[in-house]
Amino acid sequence: MKESVVIVDGLRTPFARMGSTLSGMGADELGRVAVSGLMTKTGLDPALVDEVVFGCVGQPADAMNIARVIALRAGLPENIPAMTVHRNCASGAEAVIVAYEKLVAGQGDIFVVGGTESMSNYPLLFKASTAQKFGAIMKAKTPGAKLGAFSKFRPADFAPRVTLKLGLSDPVCGLNMGETAELVGREQGITREMQDAFAAESHIRARAAKEKLREEITPVYVPPKFKEPMVDDNGPREDSTPEKLAKLRPVFERGSGTVTAGNASQITDGAVALLLMRESRARELGLEPLGRLAGYANAACDPKRMGLGPVYAIDKAERQTGFRLEEADVVEINEAFAAQVLGCTQLMKDETFCKEVLKREGIIGDLASDKLNVNGGSIALGHPVGATGARLILTSLLELKRRRGRKALISACVGGGQGVAVWLERL
Repeated sequence: MKESVVIVDGLRTPFARMGSTLSGMGADELGRVAVSGLMTKTGLDPALVDEVVFGCVGQPADAMNIARVIALRAGLPENIPAMTVHRNCASGAEAVIVAYEKLVAGQGDIFVVGGTESMSNYPLLFKASTAQKFGAIMKAKTPGAKLGAFSKFRPADFAPRVTLKLGLSDPVCGLNMGETAELVGREQGITREMQDAFAAESHIRARAAKEKLREEITPVYVPPKFKEPMVDDNGPREDSTPEKLAKLRPVFERGSGTVTAGNASQITDGAVALLLMRESRARELGLEPLGRLAGYANAACDPKRMGLGPVYAIDKAERQTGFRLEEADVVEINEAFAAQVLGCTQLMKDETFCKEVLKREGIIGDLASDKLNVNGGSIALGHPVGATGARLILTSLLELKRRRGRKALISACVGGGQGVAVWLERL
């Protein structure tokens, strides 16, 4: 019997809306803050860490292999290797999975893992033709040649390509993420009213859980003055009621569209760090884990319906682990869009879909509202895409501890038509 891999502890920065409080900090600095806070909180000797694994979707050009940059800037010894993983919105969870697989394979005893994202700092790109004109200037040898190269520029050359927009679009199916949510909502009969009610509930739960969420947050002293620390997520709003949300215009489909900025996840900056190790090593060090990783699955589906990825992943994880949905005391399904979460919960209890598409006997389960995203989700808290998977794991383990529960399930849809599911268990 293989030894358990445990999550000893975790910490995250507050999550901040794009362009707000944390916009002056890059993804590497946010990750550094999370890792430094984790090492301080646990008191672990940094020299004991075998490797660092971090998820990040939009790696900064000046911090490639951002996991290594984070590790060094957080003060970990330079002989500790680090790697960055990328599975779109599942990147933070993928970091945990990669570390788990390395631990099981005997490639170390202690790993620092997590995810980071600064969506405020996604760059703007020039078109290839513009870059060629800049190149011509660089190659020009004489003032006259340089002036001639400059004269070829036109105003249209300076219209930027927005990398955030590019990253949230699927190059295979041709839809952006919001359009995939519209498709799921339309096919599943999920109304605008249902989506707005779900979104409002996310904010209500996040506001009510403010003190609980502080247990997983390390304060961040914000540049340039570094005087007042940010201690809470700035996404949850008092005025996100169904009535207020109903006034927002659809973003992705004018007229008949139902997905708005209010019932979709917030574009966010933030980072999460977790400490993973062999259970026997935790005992040796006198550390009490939050729980163990009990199973996981990555699954794939139609990119046009990428929001349904959790259904496929939860089904696959059940087949691999034997754990059923009703066994979970806490469930986190990332709120990329209200339409997508509602679509997942509907299909998991749809007998026809489960039989004809998933080829299973019986439904996955009827997910109770009092188990799902009980502290709010990404609609309220925000969705720093590289970090969210790790945040779901941390949040669910802490809630499991509060409830004295046994099992937690986290899942997320993944751009490109994938889903991830991770089962966690208290020891």
